Amino acid sequence: MTAKAKGLRTEFEDVWLLGGKRTPFVDYIGAFGKVSPIDLGIKAARAAIEDAGVRASDIDFTVAGSMAQASFDAYMTPRHIGLYAGVPVDRPAHLVQRICGTGIEVILQAADHISLGRGDLALCVGTESMSRNPVAAYTHRSGFRMGQVEFKDFLWEALMDPAVSCTMGDTAENLAKKYGITREEVDRFAERSFARAVSAQESGFLAGEIAAVTNETFAFDGGNARSIQLPRKVELVDKDSHIRPSPYDILAKLRPAFGGVQTGGNSSAVVDGAAGVVLGSADYARRNGLTPRARIVAGVSVGVPPEIMGIGPVPAIQALLDQTGLSLDQVDRIEINEAFGAQILACMRELGLDEDKVNVNGGSIAIGHPLGATGVRITNTLARELAKSGGRYGIASACIGGGQGIAVLIERAELD
Repeated sequence: MTAKAKGLRTEFEDVWLLGGKRTPFVDYIGAFGKVSPIDLGIKAARAAIEDAGVRASDIDFTVAGSMAQASFDAYMTPRHIGLYAGVPVDRPAHLVQRICGTGIEVILQAADHISLGRGDLALCVGTESMSRNPVAAYTHRSGFRMGQVEFKDFLWEALMDPAVSCTMGDTAENLAKKYGITREEVDRFAERSFARAVSAQESGFLAGEIAAVTNETFAFDGGNARSIQLPRKVELVDKDSHIRPSPYDILAKLRPAFGGVQTGGNSSAVVDGAAGVVLGSADYARRNGLTPRARIVAGVSVGVPPEIMGIGPVPAIQALLDQTGLSLDQVDRIEINEAFGAQILACMRELGLDEDKVNVNGGSIAIGHPLGATGVRITNTLARELAKSGGRYGIASACIGGGQGIAVLIERAELD
């Protein structure tokens, strides 16, 4: 991966992350198993607006991202999230989908609008219900023929890239072979991800970005009420459910999922959840006496071979550094989505990353990966970690099914 990637490169003028929150990330078919991703998104949006200290009535536009059609009104996702979060009815909203890079793309598109002077304040939300991925048929609109019922599991089928006949897990195995990554290395990395997430949960760091979810009704003037309804006997969900001590000797006993080094224990957890942030201009922040969390500096998206899609963060991060003139030594913290253990190890090896800078509060192997929400989560987590550690620059990045990579550079900085 030595050739300079072209891709889409953008630097932003005066765009700031003012605040953000997320729901807990909850295991597949768990407490959020029957909750619409729109309702999870509304919850995250409302919490992000409160955390940022802004008025919903000031928001100029909403950008929301989600991958699966996990509710019958999925095409209304950004509009309904905005309206039920209190954004005025005359403000527009649009949907973003870049698979696992969706959340970062949401932030980059909103930052672009603000940088170009199209608005002062943006609501950015990523949301996903993995549990509600449909069992669907695309060929039965005209009826069924005997013995030719073709319903398929969307969640399972979406893991396959038919262009190269590879599942997403296969692409991680391809990287393991290419970089000589062993099963023990992958399990050791997963052990570390879980341990760091357990520590971040026990210290209260993760609680600082989570909005507890209860049975709740949402409404706006002129609209029908909608709600979150948790299962019977569940009154409150206030922490990520997949985080647990996971020592190597336990992980090493799990069966391979794709015939190689990847297992259910060292791959990203399948969870439901949503995350939101609010971006604003420096002028808006000054007028309203706000203290931003970080500055959005630049973003990049690139393409890579589909059969090794997991290497996408490498050229994305390299292009980001090239665009901004920074070196990796100047970057204090890095968040890379842990789609698969072998995938992130390949990225770290290719870039020569210091593991003490990467995913220091755990990653998606432990916390989980609701596809549309992860990019928003890791960007907000990164901003909070820079504030905690005193670092200046941070990069959040993700690989993307089909063969892409995406990255955003943020800076812990104060308004002049």
